Amino acid sequence: MVDTEVRSRSALRRAGVLTAAALAAGGLVAAGPAAALPSAAPPGASVNAGRPAPPSPATSTGTGGAVSSVDAEASRIGLEVLRKGGNAADAAVATAAALGVTEPYSAGIGGGGYFVYFDAASGEVTTIDGRETAPAAMESDAFIDPATGAPYPFFDAVYSGLSVGVPGTLATWESALDEFGTESLKEMLKPSILLATRGFEVDETFRAQTEANQARFEQFPATAELFLPGGELPVVGSTFRNPDLAKTLREIALRGTDAFYEGAIADEIADLVQDPITTDDATLPAYPGAMTADDLADYATLLQDPTHVEYRGLDVYGMAPSSSGGTTVGESLNILENFEPSADDPGQALHLYLESTAHAFADRNAYVGDPAFVDVPTETLLSQEFADARACEIDPDAASVKPVAPGALDATGCAAAAAAMPEGAEGPSTTHLSVVDRWGNAVAYTLTIEQTGGSGMTVPGRGFLLNNELTDFSFVPNPDDPNIVEPGKRPRSSMSPTIVLDDGEVRYVVGSPGGSTIITTVVQILLNRIDLGMTMPEAVAAPRATQRNTAAVLAEADFISEYADDLAPYGHVINPTGEIGAAAAIEVDADGLMTAAAEPERRGGGTGLVLEPAD
Repeated sequence: MVDTEVRSRSALRRAGVLTAAALAAGGLVAAGPAAALPSAAPPGASVNAGRPAPPSPATSTGTGGAVSSVDAEASRIGLEVLRKGGNAADAAVATAAALGVTEPYSAGIGGGGYFVYFDAASGEVTTIDGRETAPAAMESDAFIDPATGAPYPFFDAVYSGLSVGVPGTLATWESALDEFGTESLKEMLKPSILLATRGFEVDETFRAQTEANQARFEQFPATAELFLPGGELPVVGSTFRNPDLAKTLREIALRGTDAFYEGAIADEIADLVQDPITTDDATLPAYPGAMTADDLADYATLLQDPTHVEYRGLDVYGMAPSSSGGTTVGESLNILENFEPSADDPGQALHLYLESTAHAFADRNAYVGDPAFVDVPTETLLSQEFADARACEIDPDAASVKPVAPGALDATGCAAAAAAMPEGAEGPSTTHLSVVDRWGNAVAYTLTIEQTGGSGMTVPGRGFLLNNELTDFSFVPNPDDPNIVEPGKRPRSSMSPTIVLDDGEVRYVVGSPGGSTIITTVVQILLNRIDLGMTMPEAVAAPRATQRNTAAVLAEADFISEYADDLAPYGHVINPTGEIGAAAAIEVDADGLMTAAAEPERRGGGTGLVLEPAD
């Protein structure tokens, strides 16, 4: 059983945060670089004034604290919070806010996520469920076209008000700071206000993501104005500024999260969701959604226990449902506990990895949903006994026929249950950050707006995109499916922020974007590091493959080149795919040496920083 506690924003708000005197003393009323908005800078890309981009190492080793993320600006902001005495929760919020500026197609205040926190003093791991929720008026047949009786085409549903869930990101930041932090939300938003005001340098990844969404962005006037200024793609090397987002964050910093959840911003979000604003010649259906301002006012995060399994003597903690990340990563590792994967036989090690995740995904799809609406057998899914029963169905020498059936919850042998449920379609464009501070506290935080560019809808004058998280629900209202749409329900997610402890001290912090491949990415990184003897930077950089109980394994080109021959005797069908994930990890060794390891190449490469670099 996972203990869950609702955290309303009003219950968590610190006394005095919203007083005018305190705000003025904090520097957000008076003019200053963190508070002032540019008087004439237009949104979007502009000519770079020549500010050189500082180096952004993917990996750093040292002491005093560490931050790892996909973005150099965000990692530096988080590290500066640590430098000034903030703890891991403070730095995580500041880093996440910065990612909302520099990674606007992947994260931001229009989305949600999951926050895992390890408190070194108490030895406890706690999580915050900041997942988006379905509006109160949304029915289970919301994704069924009444004219045809068939589900709407997936991407027609994505780029519409119908896809937008009630955002949970800001409430997560408030909860994290109130529960674990030492700084105020006002202070942690200041660096991002400055970043949105002065802008950041456009790189190849940002331009490519904009280009991939150009046709859809052009159909939403506010989105086109912000991200396609003058109808043009941003130029690599130019500076992208977002004064509307700076203004929005400043308002939230001054007035607290009520400015978002109960004020004018809430009304503007609800109006846009109910009546999407498109161009006169738009071809997208842009279906209206059901969200109201009351839905936003009623949003609350959930403070709950993590999932927990033991693997090779280590304690692995993750997110409980509504995320399927913790249960599916945990079950996969429990299955692998029955075998001895080794670098001496990479073919069999990877075969066992692929089989373990396939079987765990069968159980995920059959049993995991929002526990407020369905009876999720979390304890069973995380039990070693259940995993042992699943492991006995795996042939160490041959791939099973996919899809495999889910396991019977009362199984003691190799018994199968009913037919598998559908996986659902999750968008790949999420982001993750990992933080460890000087005291040994740690955060693994994955946040998202779902597809690259979310719903495609920017709130006019506010500078942020709305999510499309509700397309994570199953479209067909099958009462046996744990992930059907229901009013107020959180859609199932695969986000898998993970913290691994060794004898009560943090050892690994890891997570990734990638939709449902997040789960397999985290499992593969842990397999690489713990079983196959790779260093953490090697484990993150290694080529990836994903098996989610589908007929074929999807694999990066480098994985196929390196391992196809090793896997050939096992009979897996392997098809090529693009990049899988974009992980951000930290390792702390037994002597306290920290290694912050981000991607060296995927999604343009990430940045891992430490406070006091080793010589």
